[in-house]
Amino acid sequence: MDQEHISGDGERAGRRRFLALATGAAATAAGLGALAGCADGNTGEADGAGRGGSPEPSGPPAKPEKEGARGFDVKAENARPGNADWQVTEAGPARAIEGFADRVSVLPGESFGLHVSTTAPRFTVSAYRMGWYGGARARLVWRSEALPGVRRPDHTVDSATRTVRTRWARSTTVETKDWPQGCYLLRLDAQGGEGQRFVPVTVRSAATAGRTVVVNAVATWQAYNRWGGYGSYDGPSGGYASRSLAVTFDRPYEYDDGAGLFLVYEAPLLALAERLGIPLAYTTTTDVAREKRLLEGASAVLSLGHDEYWSPEQRAHFTAARDAGTNIAILGANCCYRRIRLEASDLGPDRTLVCYKSSFEQDPGFKRGHPATVDFRSPPAADPESTLLGVIYDGYPVDAPYVVTNPGHWLFEGTGAKAGDSFPHLVGVEYDKVNTGFTTPRPIEILAHSPVVCEGRPSHQDTAYYTTPSGAAVFATGTMRWVEALDATGDGRSRANHGLDSRSGALTTRVTENLLRVFAAGPAGRTRPAQDNVKAVYGGSGA
Repeated sequence: MDQEHISGDGERAGRRRFLALATGAAATAAGLGALAGCADGNTGEADGAGRGGSPEPSGPPAKPEKEGARGFDVKAENARPGNADWQVTEAGPARAIEGFADRVSVLPGESFGLHVSTTAPRFTVSAYRMGWYGGARARLVWRSEALPGVRRPDHTVDSATRTVRTRWARSTTVETKDWPQGCYLLRLDAQGGEGQRFVPVTVRSAATAGRTVVVNAVATWQAYNRWGGYGSYDGPSGGYASRSLAVTFDRPYEYDDGAGLFLVYEAPLLALAERLGIPLAYTTTTDVAREKRLLEGASAVLSLGHDEYWSPEQRAHFTAARDAGTNIAILGANCCYRRIRLEASDLGPDRTLVCYKSSFEQDPGFKRGHPATVDFRSPPAADPESTLLGVIYDGYPVDAPYVVTNPGHWLFEGTGAKAGDSFPHLVGVEYDKVNTGFTTPRPIEILAHSPVVCEGRPSHQDTAYYTTPSGAAVFATGTMRWVEALDATGDGRSRANHGLDSRSGALTTRVTENLLRVFAAGPAGRTRPAQDNVKAVYGGSGA
């Protein structure tokens, strides 16, 4: 997310609470605090089924994952009846019920453990596959019988890294036999309506060839997780110096009733992609990092609304996919900003996220020869994110209109947008721009060039598109509100979705539809090469 290089040691308290600003959700009121403000991007520094019992899921039983040569059929899955009652409607008091899965993702048919703490004597688990489903957004795939509830022991905090640890016993083992691949929210329901919480899990695809890959940004979800009082930005004191140097997936998510960042930054895009019926595959950032060949042959890879924390392995595999002809879409901002390392936790591999940031020299892993867990653009071994994305993170916080400057581009087809058309609040809360002071792939084409003022510093947000010798195209929205805007309706006066209105919803929806359809067809640069316009937009300073 934001840069902390405003002082030598990177420590500064009193920053606005980023997550509350970014999501606008009451669930994030605890905030994250203690971060830097707008950095100078030119420096180069760095329930249809009801509650209770165990009724059958709607529709016919799910087919096994193997569905012939065509693979998973997104259209057929979304033609099934949905369950609009999937939401948490009775969160209950803090700690009434909460839990986590001991695997971030599983292949279809694999099992995972569910670790639950509750004050209720019994609880149920309902597995909802998230998608379109005629607008219901979810389908109930499985529901447990009532399970015994136990209030688990309080967490502990590691004195060296300030890592929150739970060490809760496994409450139940969940089998995923006949679960279709996709993104899931498991809803925990405490007996007697005492509380509800989500647990996210991905039933991932074994292969991605010929498909558009939805990548859940679980590393970023966890970095912002402050369950137990500590996250990657601050601790109970609210100061940067008290942050966790390593965080673990072995704990519930504090915000959005346990859903992490999925509901704001990912679910709207998932619903749109599944409504279109394009061939999709599903995975997470940790899977991409672990499996070198996972993205081979993919038509496109989607980085969603907030995907900030990347391991070097994940970045290398994204880059290799691009260089082999796979299109990449960055549907947020501040992407690929923090370099992390994944380590094992008590429950398995890749369940601890290490990010020392400005304290990287204290990191035992760095001392052993691992890359510094500092911003990608910062030394040692600086490698700014622009080399992959085309754009680079420029600042926080902003709330500004999105200004179309290249309406003739194929991505704007069908939008009716004209040069100079403005869409209030669509640029925020973080933004990216094209800045050739950093390594920038060429040719790159700027589609929207929106004036912003970030804590008194005038700048611009850019939406950009570049193409490569492999034929791959890379698109970056340059604003974190793009995915959120897909759900925007009305005139914006209610202030829901940060005041985004139906015009923003219509624009982002049509552009995203154009993008997904073209990117799903193969290397977009072969038929739609970028027309470099940086000099025309920025003048001599941007060439």
